[in-house]
Amino acid sequence: MAEYVVGITGASGSIYAIRLIHELVLRENKVHVVITDAGRMVMKEELGFGLEEAEGKLKVWGNSDFSAPFMSGSNPTDGVIVIPCSMGKLGAIAAGISTNLLERAADVALKEKRRLILVVRETPLNLIHIENMAKVTRAGGVILPATPAFYNMPKTVEDMIDFVVGRVLDLTGIQHDLYKKWQESTKE
Repeated sequence: MAEYVVGITGASGSIYAIRLIHELVLRENKVHVVITDAGRMVMKEELGFGLEEAEGKLKVWGNSDFSAPFMSGSNPTDGVIVIPCSMGKLGAIAAGISTNLLERAADVALKEKRRLILVVRETPLNLIHIENMAKVTRAGGVILPATPAFYNMPKTVEDMIDFVVGRVLDLTGIQHDLYKKWQESTKE
């Protein structure tokens, strides 16, 4: 069983996080969730609900709770995924700021050379955003814009969500069938 930290910030797109968490738990992974205050507000606005713990597989942590085991490099996880990742949180991570649990989890992932995936959600981008993405990439993180593909001919919004979540799963090495891969979609 793998163990992941999923961070949810105040960027639009909390549905991506909910779908990813569902897929991770479905595959018997242990999932720690950290939601920023803005993330809770946006989730309530976009989805009409918050996130509750699921027995054994899902643990929701307060963003100021530094008792979480993954806030230390001595307690490894298989990855930290911030989905969606606001530009403010990207900036804090790029600057190495660790004033809360989510920032610390990202900082630990980078310092320990573990998987850090930031699913950024903003448009348009300014130069500061781009430079912060470059800093995180140089430090070992992966920037995955929440950008669906259209070669697989999505029919629903869920298909577009599944593409982005599927790409996150691809980066973690988790097998899935959330979307048709390039060669699969062009053979039809």
